[in-house]
Order: sequence, then C-alpha cells, then structure tokens
Amino acid sequence: MHFPILADIVIIFAISVLVVFVFHRLKIPPIIGFLFTGVLAGPNGLGAVSAIEAVEVLAEVGVILLMFTIGLELSIRDLLRMKKAVLGGGGLQVGISIAATLGIFVLLGMPPAVGLFAGFLTALSSTAIVLKQLQNTAQVESPHGRASLGILIFQDIIIVPMMLLTPLLAGATEGNIGGELLLLLGKSIAAVLLVLVASRFVIPRLLHSVAATRNRELFLMTVVAICFLVAWLTSSIGLSLALGAFLAGMIIADSEYSEHALGNVIPFRDLFTSFFFVSIGMLLDPALLFARPVTVAVLTLGVLVGKSFLTAGAMLLLRFPLRTSILTAVGLSQIGEFSFILSRVGVQEKLLTADMYQLFLSVSILTMALTPMLMTAAPRLAEMLGAKRREQEGKGGEAKDGLLIVGYGLNGRNLYLAVKDSEIPVSILEMNPDTVRAERAAGVPISFGDATQDAVLLHAGVQEAQVVVIAISDPAATGRITERVRALNPSAHIIARTRFTSEVPKLFGLGADEVIPEEFETAIEIFARTLQRLGIDEEEIRSRVHHLRENGYAAFRANA
Repeated sequence: MHFPILADIVIIFAISVLVVFVFHRLKIPPIIGFLFTGVLAGPNGLGAVSAIEAVEVLAEVGVILLMFTIGLELSIRDLLRMKKAVLGGGGLQVGISIAATLGIFVLLGMPPAVGLFAGFLTALSSTAIVLKQLQNTAQVESPHGRASLGILIFQDIIIVPMMLLTPLLAGATEGNIGGELLLLLGKSIAAVLLVLVASRFVIPRLLHSVAATRNRELFLMTVVAICFLVAWLTSSIGLSLALGAFLAGMIIADSEYSEHALGNVIPFRDLFTSFFFVSIGMLLDPALLFARPVTVAVLTLGVLVGKSFLTAGAMLLLRFPLRTSILTAVGLSQIGEFSFILSRVGVQEKLLTADMYQLFLSVSILTMALTPMLMTAAPRLAEMLGAKRREQEGKGGEAKDGLLIVGYGLNGRNLYLAVKDSEIPVSILEMNPDTVRAERAAGVPISFGDATQDAVLLHAGVQEAQVVVIAISDPAATGRITERVRALNPSAHIIARTRFTSEVPKLFGLGADEVIPEEFETAIEIFARTLQRLGIDEEEIRSRVHHLRENGYAAFRANA
C-alpha cells in the first residue's frame, strides 16, 4: 500500500532539518527556513512534493493550533496591565497603517475594498520573529520590548475581525454589506455568549475532573478536543475555524489549567505551523524575483520604511519616548505570519489576483528575513536620530523582584504565607488540581501546570522572577525544573528542596544556587537544640549552623 503523503512528509522534514540548521548558523529565523523549504520542495522548485493538498490540510491544523495558543496566552489581566501599548499603540498603529495603504491604493485607481484588504495585510507584524529576537537579546522587559509586545497582542486580536470582514469586503459590491454585517454581529454575539457560558460553567469543571486523573495523555486529548470542537462549531455557523480555535483558547485562558494546556499543545503547534509556512513557500514563484527585481525591492523598502514611520508616529502621539518609539517601530516594520493566513482568505475571495499574491509573498518573506538585522541596527539608528538611552523609564530598568514557587505542599504553602503580606509578586505552580482549585478560590495566585515544560514556566513568569523555589518531592522533576529555570532565566536565584543527600551535587551541577536537603536540615535542627540544652551561647550556635550551611553542607556530605 502506497501513501504519497508519508513520502512527502519525509521529504519536507529532511529538507527542513537541513535548511533550518544552516539558517540557524546564519542567524536567520526558522520561519524563513520553513518558507525556503517550501520554495525548494514545491512545484516552482524541485517539485519533490506531490500531495500538496494533504500538506495544506496539515497547514490548516497548524493555523488552528496557532490561534488556539494565542487565545490561551491572552488574559484580561495582561491586557489591562499593558492597556496603553495594547489599545493605544496597537489601535493607532493598525488604524494608521490601514488608512495609509487604503489611500495609496485609491490614488492608484484600485477598488477601495482591495485597498482596505491590503491595509489589513500590511498592518500586521510577525509575533514569532519579533518576540524571538527580543528574547535572544534579553530585551522583552525593556521599554521598547513591552511596547512591541503590547502592539503585537492587539494585532493578534484584530486578526479575528479582519478574517471575518474579508468575505464581506469581497461581496461589498453586491450591495448587501449592511445585512451581512448584522448577520456577522449576531453570530459574533452568539460566539461570545458561548465563550462566557463555557468558561464559567462547563470547561473548568471538565478540566478539573480530567486533571484529577493525573493522566497527561487524557488531559492533552481533552484540551485538543475542546479546541477542534469549538472550531468546528464556529465553522458550522459560517464563522472561521481560526476564530473558533481562538475562542477555545479564551475559554481555557482564565482557568487554573491554562499554563498546563499551553505547555501540552505548544510542541504540536510548532510542528503543524511548520507545515503552514512550508505550504506558503510552495506557493511562491522565485521566477518573479528574477523577472521583477526592481518592483519587489521598491515594495519591500516601501513597506519597511513606511511601517516604521507610521508606527513611530503613532507611539510619539501617545507620548512614548523617541528612543522607545524608534526601536519599536523598526522591530515591527515587517509583514507578519498572520498576513499569510489572511492572504489565503483574500485569494479565495478574489480580493487578490495571482500576480498580486506572488508580489505579496515575495515582499513579505523579504521583510521577515531582514528583520533580525534591522533590529540589531535599530539602537544605532536611534542614536543617530538623537534619541538618548533611557532604559530606566517606566519599569523597564527595575530589577526583577518576583518569586516563583514550584509546589504547594507544606513547604510551598508556608513560604507563601510568609511572603503574602509583602509587596513581592508571587506566582505558584502546583500539579494537584484539588489544591489549585481550592486555593485559587481563596485568592492564592496559583495555577495548575507541569513546571518541567518551558511554556508553563514562561507563562508563570519565570523570566520575571528574582527567586525560584522548587519545593516538590520528585527528584527527577526537581532536576529537570532546575535545569530549565536556569536556561530560561540565567540571573534567577534557584533554591531547591530535596529529600536525598545524593541529589545535592547533581542539583548544584544543574544550576541551583542553594539546595536544602531535608536530612541535613533535620540534623542541623537537632544539633542546634542539643547545643542549646547544653548551655552553649546562642551566638556560637548560630555561627556553627551558618558554617555548616555556607559550604553546601560539605561536612555532612563527606560522611554521607
């Protein structure tokens, strides 16, 4: 029995591994590698892939999972915290970009609907590339990093109404736009009501029951089932699969299980979204670059300069500092991955001709490929334009001061009770769903999640933590968590608890700053109380205890 799609998947993976590895050495983002893989493997390249429709199905799954994880990562609390950047900066940036693009298209004699859709495509930036570059350079918490994140969040949200409005733009000339908008409004209200009811009464109870089984496979299957069920329901009433996936993420986002759900889904999202970018690359015809190099170069430069100018202007209007405005504007100057998703809808609705689509793909890929170099050069550009470096503005220059507690057993609970009345930001991760549910209802900042997963740690704020306390009783998990925390936040002070003396050297080797072995602490407590009963001076006792601890319990470990 012969399955062409299996051979094509092998080919795609083989080429992707080679290309992404080479691009990594050249410091080019993986997304560009996947796009280039598609160009090589597609009909306009080597023609190595034949089951293109099957690849596009896998790409659609990638889009669904991508929108689902965006919904999972967006909480009302985060939006309120960055409301100036999200609503102000994002709203102005998107609005001005759309208006400018529409104006240019109208001046060129193009239909307004096409110009408005082109504005949609141009306004969006690449969340994946920008955030990756900010993470690589440790600038996520800088003023321009936070501003960029806020605008990207707005763009991630606005893609949903853009996708809903695109079919209406295509039918605008038929004169039924008013009725279509009313129908769209009704469907949207129904979808919002579904989200509210499900997130309040249905999903938390379901996830609690599933999490109580401690079965990771069952939890993953349940989360994915929710994603695809809601996507299917929205699709069945005429809305998009992507919107349904986004709403499914929002349903889970405010529950205590959002971090754990995110950590389970991200590997599958990354796998399937790679097929999406490969499928986009297959559609690109490299011949256009050779046939019309000047046109592609001019449009690419126009997008980069135009978006930078408009974004900087929007931020200056909101009274952001000049340096922050310039760095943010340059970082967001490319066309993003969601524009690819939206462009396919535009092709289906005949808002883009084949020639326009090829130009769009060429320009988009070039702007994305140039982004890392532009972001590296942006600080020098800011200095040339007279923007002084002010990293202390806002909160961007403050030291990280959060506390992350992994495990809410006796030790974790006592630690939280000791610090809860202070102003220290605290985040807690726990794997017992009953504990999480009860403590969350009591106002404890606790979430359900497996801290061995990077996505769970990141969502819990590991990069903002000054101290991470690992207070669980699983030696293997303690080691894995210690290693991942050190990799994700090199400056964090890690305190790990262990029951076994044999684990102490290993945990130090994995990056722990302090290891508290229960056996040794029990011995120290007995030692201190014994000396106290023998009449030894309290200061002498403290000095001896400190001496035992300061070298990582070396005296005890030598005889262990």
